[in-house]
Amino acid sequence: MNPRYRNQELAPDNLGSLPGADDVTRAELPNGIVVLARSNFNSMSAVISGYLQAGSLFESDELLGLAGYTASALMRGTTQHSFAEIYESLESIGASLGFNGGTHTTSFGGRALAEDLDLLLGTLAETMLNPAFPEDQMQRLKNQLLTGLAIRAQDTREMASLAFDQIVYHGHPYSRPEDGYPETVQRITPEHLAEFHQRHYGPRGMVITIVGAIDPQLAVEKVSRVLGDWNNPDQPEPPELPAPAELESLAESAIDIPGKSQADIVLGAAGPQRRSPDYLAAALGNNVLGRFGMMGRIGDSVREKAGLAYYASSHLSGGIGPGPWYVSAGVNPANVEQAISLIRQEIARFVEEPVTAEELSDSQANFIGSLPLSLESNHGVASALLNLERYQLGLDYYRRYPDLIRAVTREQVLETASRYLHPDRLGVAVAGPP
Repeated sequence: MNPRYRNQELAPDNLGSLPGADDVTRAELPNGIVVLARSNFNSMSAVISGYLQAGSLFESDELLGLAGYTASALMRGTTQHSFAEIYESLESIGASLGFNGGTHTTSFGGRALAEDLDLLLGTLAETMLNPAFPEDQMQRLKNQLLTGLAIRAQDTREMASLAFDQIVYHGHPYSRPEDGYPETVQRITPEHLAEFHQRHYGPRGMVITIVGAIDPQLAVEKVSRVLGDWNNPDQPEPPELPAPAELESLAESAIDIPGKSQADIVLGAAGPQRRSPDYLAAALGNNVLGRFGMMGRIGDSVREKAGLAYYASSHLSGGIGPGPWYVSAGVNPANVEQAISLIRQEIARFVEEPVTAEELSDSQANFIGSLPLSLESNHGVASALLNLERYQLGLDYYRRYPDLIRAVTREQVLETASRYLHPDRLGVAVAGPP
């Protein structure tokens, strides 16, 4: 085992410090909201985190960006308070709250001293249930969103990623950018925002976690007090997500962005869902391919030995659906073809030969050792509890996690890699100077 990771193994007697069924309270309110709570009286604060079923999957092609626009608009004024009043009330107690639109869900998160949790939850409920979408604020927000899209159009990494999604997920909802396009955002009116909110915001499928200096049962009661009466009988079920079509050959796309000195490459295919039995083997394999030690095989080959890339790494984005498994690299435009060739060679080796025993052992130690580090803060625990519910992993998942990681074999990593990655059937997107 690599000496750097030898001490990162999680000792059995430390498993009790990880969240488990004995110290996580899970309650489902009559209206469908699921509350997960865990106390931490070593901290004076409380963190809330959650999501509801109002993502961009519900948007039409003509109004792409609507879900994210709506999420960003919630705190710009309600039927009770103005934009300034909302932020002044939060800032006066050192609290924070925000919303963010995604593909499947709209997420939210906030933080306050435990003694101010009532105000934080009250503001969450008010902004989520009673936004006013004032026209002046909506125009200001639209201008900010359009500025962001203009910046995206000049970002080689963002544009390569966008082109990659359109190749790998052609005809699939994942091919559409969550933040839309300038022309679709330009079409959105305050009326569209109000209609989307009225139809898609509701308690069914909503999850909220609370972690901090509060009794878990009291946390459930506080959520019930402000959101327990919420109801939306017209709230639709999430749409069925189709399987992405498999690529039959190398599919390439080039985006020309004049004036740039760097080209960005995104190369890969659709990977496993988070709930797939393949996921942990894919994650450990990806660590070897391009994440481990900040670079893995890809970084070592393309960046360190060949000197072709400013950065090079691999990523696995398994979520509710089949997120991408891809390699990204930033290179001198003159080195694009050579870098792509080297990356494909590393992928070919990855799907034809098992990872070494040392590579797998080091990655396993890294995964197990980093788990408690990710759960050191209230925010980390709140996010972890959300994942338990989002992917139906079970409240004891983090207690079982070390054994699940140790159980993955070199053969499973190879089998999983060869199932999802094919050197001659990849999406390849490049964005840079003509």
